[in-house]
Amino acid sequence: MAEVEIHTEHEYASDPFGQRVGVVIGVIGIILAVVTIGSHRAHTATIIAKTEANDQWTFFGAKKIREHLLDVGAGLATALGGDKDSVRELAKGYVHERDRYKGEADAIAVEARAKEIESAREEKRALRLDVGEGFLELGLVLSSLYFLSKRRFFPVLGGTAAVVGIVFSAIGFLT
Repeated sequence: MAEVEIHTEHEYASDPFGQRVGVVIGVIGIILAVVTIGSHRAHTATIIAKTEANDQWTFFGAKKIREHLLDVGAGLATALGGDKDSVRELAKGYVHERDRYKGEADAIAVEARAKEIESAREEKRALRLDVGEGFLELGLVLSSLYFLSKRRFFPVLGGTAAVVGIVFSAIGFLT
């Protein structure tokens, strides 16, 4: 009968560099998870801000339509004549309401532009986080190749990619 040899020592115990690489891979994975969540939240914030901007522009359009209708009404009341005092009073009321809608529309336009700026800022932030996420994933994979090849340049390349990813992610979180 063939003898069966049982190894009691694990392979990783004889490779302290491999142990350190494993710990670094775990840390990269944790950072990657945080950056991924941040990236997803930034994309969501972009969509919300853009939707709010679109809502404001729709509201702006409604105010402008009301403003135009009152302008037309004032012009028609003046043109049709009739009882001069009542026509003048009606036209004056229309002009007053038109001016009110114009002021409200201008305020809404300012708010809509602010939401568009916020949306663009969030999109840039999400892009930085996405780039950081990509480099962190690359660092994770490159570092993991050490365990297949036992070549030390893979963790060095992976660590470099991870550092680049951390820098991009930090910029994304801080902006």
